Amino acid sequence: MTDPELQQSKIFWHSRRGMLELDLLLVPFANEAYEGLSLDDKRLYRDFLAEEDQDLFSWLMRRAEPSESRFQSIIDQILAHKASAL
Repeated sequence: MTDPELQQSKIFWHSRRGMLELDLLLVPFANEAYEGLSLDDKRLYRDFLAEEDQDLFSWLMRRAEPSESRFQSIIDQILAHKASAL
């Protein structure tokens, strides 16, 4: 992979949000599932992380629909990863 924006170390730091609820979902996903994603899903996750924390929280808590429907698949993967870890 040549895109430095998609490197796991960079994605890990962007996954750390400073909001505990988001960190509990995003950091384990970045550590444990990110490398196994397709290139398209890695790009989608990168774009997802560029959104505002409050939006991410609302989407991941299913309180609001994502601003772009394409984010729904990565939201589903993040939530499935969390559920599988329980």
